[in-house]
Amino acid sequence: MTVPLIALIDLDAFFAQIEQYETPEYRGQPVIIGGKPGGRGVVSTASYEARIFGVHSAMPINMAHRLWPDGIYLRSDMAKYTEYSKRICEVLYNITPVVDQASVDEFYLDLSGMERLAGTPRELGLRCKELIKEQIGLTCSIGIGPNRLIAKLASEYRKPDGLTIVNSGQVQQFLDPLPLKALRGVGKKTLARIAKLNVTTVGQLRQRYTLIELQQAVGEQTGGSLYHQARGNYQARRVSHKSRKSISKETTFSADVSDQQQLKKTMQRLAFNVARSLRKKEFRGDVITIRVRLADFTTSTRQRKLSEPIDSDVDIARIGWELFELNGYKDKSLRLIGIGVVIADEKNTNDESEKTQMDLFSVPGMESKGAENEGDEVVTAIDEILNKFGEDSIRRGG
Repeated sequence: MTVPLIALIDLDAFFAQIEQYETPEYRGQPVIIGGKPGGRGVVSTASYEARIFGVHSAMPINMAHRLWPDGIYLRSDMAKYTEYSKRICEVLYNITPVVDQASVDEFYLDLSGMERLAGTPRELGLRCKELIKEQIGLTCSIGIGPNRLIAKLASEYRKPDGLTIVNSGQVQQFLDPLPLKALRGVGKKTLARIAKLNVTTVGQLRQRYTLIELQQAVGEQTGGSLYHQARGNYQARRVSHKSRKSISKETTFSADVSDQQQLKKTMQRLAFNVARSLRKKEFRGDVITIRVRLADFTTSTRQRKLSEPIDSDVDIARIGWELFELNGYKDKSLRLIGIGVVIADEKNTNDESEKTQMDLFSVPGMESKGAENEGDEVVTAIDEILNKFGEDSIRRGG
């Protein structure tokens, strides 16, 4: 029987490292990606040199600037970062045919049964690092373990440029000394809830509390997650995979925007990118979601379930704008606007368990049947131009 062996490849400070790689004078310098000081952006990635000063992801740019005003502040270039991500994925296919991209900078590899052909887990990990460094020019941290949970935790153990291997017989030895915040889904709120348990490490939690005691103390879902993670049991977390994947795009404005034409054009542009991503992956979506953040930082999402899945930017934008108007956002000032789709499960379209709750403001009969309503020729022509001349070569007019 083949022993499961999973690796997680995690690129070190991915966006910042790319900028340092392409611009030699940035190397060894604190590079902060996300925007220029004075704007409303947030830090998407900070180089390890910047992290020394307390700068970290999701921090407002202006706060980062107060911590370290001499840093190199750059705007995100997602087109460039995505291209690097694609190249890394292609490199990893030289290691194993089973590559699951979890995010733009994280890749899970199934190495099960490969030891006889390609070497030990350590040799496989070093090979991954070598190929990425030689062909892409970047470093990564790798965790290898018997499941995704252990691989993820191991990848974070020795950053940057680390390699940590946890064999199946070493799981508890590896987990027990870790602080509770290392576990998945344990943020400040969860830490505050479990503070009363008087434990600080995974081992203490595992040894002192039963499943029922944990669920009574911090809730059924959180308690169950903590209990199983403390034992390295990733199977208990796979229940969450029933939730379907989505593709979304959003924009944070440098200043509040209330102009309806500007907001509508922004939504159309975002919908164009969402639809493009859908078609490239040969997916369609059957739930349209919008996200808005008002001037007072109130953030809301609204969605509509469609009768049939679509992949047309025209339809996605139209339905998104209808949701925008029906939910009372017209004439309000916005800091952020976004739109997305939930990818349809074509095999289970009629499965009641997969249905999404209908939006209270949904208007019956407004659902669209897909790109064929606007003419397949138009969509095909647009995609062919984009494929040939690049992602910025064509856009729809208003």
